[in-house]
Amino acid sequence: MHDVETLTLVQLPRAMGTFPLAWWGLYPIIVQWVGRVNGLEHVPRQQAFILAANHASYLDHPLLVAALLPRLDRMVHFLAKREHFDKLFLRWWHRYSGAIPIDREAGGREGLKKGLEVLAHGKILAIHPEGTRSRDGKLQPGKPGVAWLARQAGVPVLPVGLIGTHLVLPPGGRIPALRRIEVHVGEPLGPTELFAGGRDLEDATRVIMAAIAGLCEPG
Repeated sequence: MHDVETLTLVQLPRAMGTFPLAWWGLYPIIVQWVGRVNGLEHVPRQQAFILAANHASYLDHPLLVAALLPRLDRMVHFLAKREHFDKLFLRWWHRYSGAIPIDREAGGREGLKKGLEVLAHGKILAIHPEGTRSRDGKLQPGKPGVAWLARQAGVPVLPVGLIGTHLVLPPGGRIPALRRIEVHVGEPLGPTELFAGGRDLEDATRVIMAAIAGLCEPG
């Protein structure tokens, strides 16, 4: 485990060439909340994959990207709840940052299909398998969408544990607390491993959530 590798202004253009321009200004700010990162060597290069992390804060998306940016070679597209696209500014920001709306009340099928298209083009898709933020920071049961995407796209799932984000900006919070988080990155779980022994979507989802749970323990 090591302190997060903060990129210099010289390194940013190379690392963030595929990210929206606004990220260049946000990164030096967001990375201040990232303390220790473990397992960056597990981040795949030059292939599509799914980032699967626990969810306890509105800041999870930017904190996840900031922590992994030293190893990322492409922009990360997030699945985000449809309600984030209702208001003009939020709709603009989420579209600008490459987010994909998912209608949870309708089952999320259309959003998952769009996520599949992202993966088919060799890109990175981030998803929170719990489907919503945890109110107390504890991991909730996962939904099978992430396993379905891995099976349909034939790509690995990279499990990530975000520790302490609910203390930085919990549900209902407005001002981020000045404290640092930990990020633990696990080894990729390929479709063959996830669906070994005839596992179905529910079984594969439990494997993914077990991996995330193991990464949510402070180091």
